[in-house]
Amino acid sequence: MDAGYGLYQLGEEHEELRAAVRALAEKEIAPYAADVDEAARWPAEAHAALSRSGFNAPHIAEEYDGQGADAVAANIVVEEVARVCASSSLIPAANKLGTMNLILGGSEALKKEVLPGIATGELASYALSEREAGSDPASMRTRAVLDGDHWVLNGTKCWITNAGESTWYTVMAVSDLTAAKPADGISAFMVRADDPGFLVGPKERKLGIKGSPTREIYFENCTIPADRIIGQPGHGLRLAFTTLDHTRHTIGAQALGIAQGALDAAVAYVKERRQFARPIADFQGIQFMLADMAMRIESSRHLVYAAASAVERHAPNATFLSSAAKTMASDTAMSVTTDAVQLFGGAGYTTDFPVERMMRDAKITQIYEGTNQIQRLVMARHLLKG
Repeated sequence: MDAGYGLYQLGEEHEELRAAVRALAEKEIAPYAADVDEAARWPAEAHAALSRSGFNAPHIAEEYDGQGADAVAANIVVEEVARVCASSSLIPAANKLGTMNLILGGSEALKKEVLPGIATGELASYALSEREAGSDPASMRTRAVLDGDHWVLNGTKCWITNAGESTWYTVMAVSDLTAAKPADGISAFMVRADDPGFLVGPKERKLGIKGSPTREIYFENCTIPADRIIGQPGHGLRLAFTTLDHTRHTIGAQALGIAQGALDAAVAYVKERRQFARPIADFQGIQFMLADMAMRIESSRHLVYAAASAVERHAPNATFLSSAAKTMASDTAMSVTTDAVQLFGGAGYTTDFPVERMMRDAKITQIYEGTNQIQRLVMARHLLKG
């Protein structure tokens, strides 16, 4: 592979953006992060702050009232929010996932109907997975039948991020049972929370990201206008895979932010914690751990940014890089947060410090938007195709 396909360059505007988001996150999101986690409640303060600043969906183009941020800039927003609160970072991250199918393949009329609201504070969710169709989405059972000037949807979707809070849902459903390949019979639709026959289930009880509700959603003769289909019938799964190229590196950015937050907390702690009449930061064993943590984070950061740039430029190895960025950054987040808890010792195992929350939050980044095992299959297939 030509490494040049992954080149990126941060501009002054990117660093200014980072400073702005970090200041907002420290002031208006971080103070509530522990309570959001403990109470498993919606991060209303973060949602309000991000919406006021335009950081809730920075990827949406200016023509739809968005910021028009490039992919690297959008990742910086997610990264900096995740540094203090992973649950809150799923506001911009899920909004991107929930709208990319539409951005990539939807009609202009549908874009104008949906995107301005998301840009100014509404939320979007993505509904692909089912209980028996996770890593194998082509086996989904949710159905969509065209009835005159409406589509009628029936079925269940699971693991839906921010379900119950979102206004719009991108939904994949089988619209053609006669397609030669099951994947060619799947279409994508935009469903509104107030559409008749749309229902939301109870919240899942989770290990981490407790402030971001995860629920099942149900379609019971859910009726939507015919023009709410995204692109052509049967193109849904193709759009889904392209969407995931655009969003997997964003999960890498989320993981990166979690890891950076844990490292920052650990560095501050070891400089204050004293044993044997000196700060534990003076001990070489501690210094080696910190160096390894920082090295893995910095490596992941460059891969995440390179992947974002490659996907945006439609580089030949964009799929590989996006999967690689998600995998490397999430594995790094799990490793770094575990080490951070270790550096805090017994204190790290309590809720008095944020690193135990960060360790719990990090785990999901290895699982959602395709498990890291699936990502390795994606990368290997890309390599074997040449």
